[in-house]
Amino acid sequence: MKTRLSLLAGVVTAFACFTPVAAFTGSSNTGAQSVPLWLCIPFAGLLLSIAVLPLVKPDWWDKNKAKAVIFWSLLFVIPFAVTNGVGQAATVTLNCILDDYLSFIILLFGLFCVSGNITLEGDLVGAPRVNIALLVLGTLLSSCIGTTGASMLMVRPIIKINSWRKRKCQTMIFFIFLISNIGGCLTPIGDPPLLMGFMRGVPFFWSLRLFPILIFNMVLLLFIYYWIERRAYQKDIAEGRKPDISRPGTRVKICGSHNIIFLVMIVGAVILSGTLPGLSAFQDASGAVRGLHFIGVSLGYPSLIEIAIILLAAWLSFSTTPTEIRTKNHFTWSAIEEVATLFIGIFITMQPALMLLKASGSQLGLTEPSQMFWAAGALSSFLDNTPTYLVFLTTAGALGFTGGMVTSVGTVPTQMLTAISCGSVFMGANTYIGNAPNFMVKSISDENGIRMPSFFRYMLWSLTCLIPVFLLDMLLFFM
Repeated sequence: MKTRLSLLAGVVTAFACFTPVAAFTGSSNTGAQSVPLWLCIPFAGLLLSIAVLPLVKPDWWDKNKAKAVIFWSLLFVIPFAVTNGVGQAATVTLNCILDDYLSFIILLFGLFCVSGNITLEGDLVGAPRVNIALLVLGTLLSSCIGTTGASMLMVRPIIKINSWRKRKCQTMIFFIFLISNIGGCLTPIGDPPLLMGFMRGVPFFWSLRLFPILIFNMVLLLFIYYWIERRAYQKDIAEGRKPDISRPGTRVKICGSHNIIFLVMIVGAVILSGTLPGLSAFQDASGAVRGLHFIGVSLGYPSLIEIAIILLAAWLSFSTTPTEIRTKNHFTWSAIEEVATLFIGIFITMQPALMLLKASGSQLGLTEPSQMFWAAGALSSFLDNTPTYLVFLTTAGALGFTGGMVTSVGTVPTQMLTAISCGSVFMGANTYIGNAPNFMVKSISDENGIRMPSFFRYMLWSLTCLIPVFLLDMLLFFM
């Protein structure tokens, strides 16, 4: 056991060396120096807890994960208050909770509620070809209703048709790769980083040019998935497992389909949150977004409108859908509770790393698309990919290029903008915490009896399956 813990601790330490903090150790930027490097320890500690404790102390972790989150959060907040003042610590923490976490968890909650009221009935069987078809459908849906929306909509039907299978975690892993991440690259609706780019002057339909890269990645990953899935399927059949239906693939029925209206409401709320801040009616005389103010922190009216619409959609969904549908979906609140608990700690403790990134991002010496692709992607694997995208977009805009996409942060060459966008969106799939729906899909899968890999085993899957594909992306599109 000690050897196992030492190995896990060593791996975490190694990954911590490649997270943003290591990039700033030699920076002379005064903003970066105002945030001590050691303040990133709570973030690394929380990641270590999420990765290790479910393996070595599963019962303790299930009962005490909230205490662990509080411990690591306070381990950042209290020293930060000592070094920067209580007022600054309160502002940073409140800004993180109100401006970032609140919108994140409300969106996830709304989609979780609405998707839980939609179920699939019929004779579809979880066989390789059927699973591939559903993964393709979900990947393409991700750019239409967002990676979170597509993940919440598709996760239960795919779990349901594979319920007879013993070997099925590979399907959910590639689900996270494709539907929860890569599929969101075509529109600002698909993934929050692209919405941030749209708010900075990138045309709404510009990201459609990423379609060839999406298809390339999807085909390669589905080819890999097919051979893994085919072998697992043959083993299940050889053991005598079979679905409890007479004629596979002859009947499919969607129950609770009226909830698609509420799904569209939520997507509309996300679009409004990205467009309303640019309207003069929502800006004060200085151009700042109007909103409510709490101890130096502002919650903009566009965000409040988004939250109100999402909560209304969730309430209408529950009010108009029979309980029987949620029963068929094995709907419980445990998955959203786990995500809400863990991610408030992640959002709080990752603030020092984000501060260092924002302070010194322009000094990293990144001038080539391939460098931007890997830098944005590597950091998006562990940090919130939205501010990461914005930092590298701003950095690229400040490099003085004269040709390319004209944005509010400067002119960015098209290939470099493509690299930043793909790195931020694609590499969120590298870890469970890289993008909002990743951990939710894991939690729902675990809840339904699918033995998902641990934090590090999942990263082994991503290193084995994703990184080779990303290397080809670099050689073909960003060199």
